[in-house]
Amino acid sequence: MTANALAAGEGQEAAALLERTRETVNPELRRTVESLPGSMRRVAMYHFGWEDEEGRPTDGGAGKAIRPALVLASAQALGGPLAGDPAGRGVVRAAVAVELAHNFTLLHDDVIDKDVRRRGRPTAWTVFGIPDAIITGDAVMALALRLFSEDPHPAAAAASARLAACVIELCAGQQADCAFESRPDVALDECLTMATAKTGALLGCACALGALYAGAGPEEVEAMDAFGREAGLAFQLIDDLIGIWGDPGHTGKPAGADLLARKKSLPVVAALTSGTRAGAELADLYAGPMAGDDVRAAARAVERAGGRDWAQAHAADRMGRAVQELSRAVPDLAAAGGLLALAEFVTRRTR
Repeated sequence: MTANALAAGEGQEAAALLERTRETVNPELRRTVESLPGSMRRVAMYHFGWEDEEGRPTDGGAGKAIRPALVLASAQALGGPLAGDPAGRGVVRAAVAVELAHNFTLLHDDVIDKDVRRRGRPTAWTVFGIPDAIITGDAVMALALRLFSEDPHPAAAAASARLAACVIELCAGQQADCAFESRPDVALDECLTMATAKTGALLGCACALGALYAGAGPEEVEAMDAFGREAGLAFQLIDDLIGIWGDPGHTGKPAGADLLARKKSLPVVAALTSGTRAGAELADLYAGPMAGDDVRAAARAVERAGGRDWAQAHAADRMGRAVQELSRAVPDLAAAGGLLALAEFVTRRTR
């Protein structure tokens, strides 16, 4: 089998796994969101894609479901009950909690980054206002923790504590990301640490929660967390590349949106710290306001300075590390096919 055929097969497996996850998780996710009081429920239902701004049902979805899929696949890889079994209800609730925590960050990030589009339509804050978007994000996070407080599963308390710690780390990563925007010099190691906290922490937490609900021991739980963190950093590297070169028709955001906002994403910082002429040109562009021609020039400068190649190579390296961590928890990687397919999917995606 050729490498392209193998990648296509893994992509199909990941797509099927994500679809099964949505079918399993979305009903519980929706029931949980619908428990919010009226005004917050309306904002949340719009954000998740289930209603339009007038409260009318839509055909939209609640996202790719990568994080809840990691919870379910991790539990299965470690011999936990399948999500469809009665004994697997706890792991489904854990998957819902992770997706709620993720969307808490999205609601807040859209406000912080002033993003006006998400999933192909206006962001919640542009429709309902900044206060309602922030407050709804807070309530969505509270729903995640409430799920654990009401769960009789023996892993629920440890899972709740781990998710809370993860969210604190995630917020620290977001705070660092915001601080970088006003700093002229940001080291690449700083940027990697920020990305690990902002993105890797939640993917690691998702994998660790799956392990907890499978009854795994401390060493296996930590190895799964490390797997998710490394895969999460690879995910962020690819996401940063999409933020510069992604197709607006697929991303739902303007071309070069991250450059327009002068974000210190990983490819950008790699270019700025490259010591090249193109890196210096990029620094000059970032020093002033960006317009359409400037965004295109900045994208070319990032590429000429090696930022694009570095990000692609580093994503592959991080995925190699992720597989090493996974093998500590699941020595027979054949049992972790779902996790490997998901990891391959997030590092080969183009949108």
